[in-house]
Amino acid sequence: MESTTQKSNDPLHGKTLEVIVKHLVDHYGWEELGMIIPINCFRSNPSVQSSLKFLRKTPWARKKVEDLYVSIQ
Repeated sequence: MESTTQKSNDPLHGKTLEVIVKHLVDHYGWEELGMIIPINCFRSNPSVQSSLKFLRKTPWARKKVEDLYVSIQ
């Protein structure tokens, strides 16, 4: 009997945007994250919730965040 379960090669598979942002904040901190990806939601009164709201509406910024997350995995 063969297993039909396949492991995804996508490093973002199963990761929510919230998990990704929290991991990056834990890894870099808000200040360094704001220098790496210079967007206001990381630089001015940063919070996970405000970042998620902005990143969900802004595909280019979300891509930068996802790419940074993948690069440290």
